Amino acid sequence: MPQAPETLDGWYSLHLLYAIDWSSLRLVPEEERQSLVEELQSFLNKHEQARTNHVGDHALYNITGQKADILLWALRPELKDLNAFENEFNKLKITDFLIPTYSFVSIIELGNYLAGKSDEDPYENPHIKPRLYPELPQSEYICFYPMDKRRNETYNWYMLSLEERQELMYNHGKIGRQYAGKIKQFITGSVGFDDYEWGVTLFAEDPLQFKKIVYQMRFDETTARYGDFGSFYVGHIITKENLQSLFSV
Repeated sequence: MPQAPETLDGWYSLHLLYAIDWSSLRLVPEEERQSLVEELQSFLNKHEQARTNHVGDHALYNITGQKADILLWALRPELKDLNAFENEFNKLKITDFLIPTYSFVSIIELGNYLAGKSDEDPYENPHIKPRLYPELPQSEYICFYPMDKRRNETYNWYMLSLEERQELMYNHGKIGRQYAGKIKQFITGSVGFDDYEWGVTLFAEDPLQFKKIVYQMRFDETTARYGDFGSFYVGHIITKENLQSLFSV
């Protein structure tokens, strides 16, 4: 049986996507609508303490297109912490006007295909630790998509030897490293947590970089033969300054 690689796992991850019920929101008086947004802002301000105390983080983005309007991404040390975060969010009055369209449960993951043997605890490595327990960049744009490794009669990732997968992932990673400084990437593992096996979340100041890296990777053997993808969600950051205008009608 092929050998499964070890993974390094960090914070638990929850992507929540919603559409705004504009028809209902238009019926809400302006003063009440402002109150709804202020309550949401108070919730976000409260949870900024998680970033300050380094026990999690969150990001809020306005999604482009009709698949969703809002993406809220939360990271926490325990799965139950995400439940608490989501439950508190669902009790906000603004959620009466939000329609859930998608969610994705996973955990920050670093593949260990290329790691050498060492007595060092990788979780204490100063280069690895910030990637497992990150402070999310406040980049202008985000791109999120779930994905699987293909397993069918012709191409089955899980039947390849560890050495074959190591070589493929090494070449795959070389493409990603070409975008250092342009794209910040987070991989979350979801095997046993959700319908897809991984989630990919990209941050950038220029959204065109998302197209470039995904297109270039299409020609990489790892993706061309073994990659299956879900829907892509792209959007721009929601700040304190533009939160109120987002919900204005």
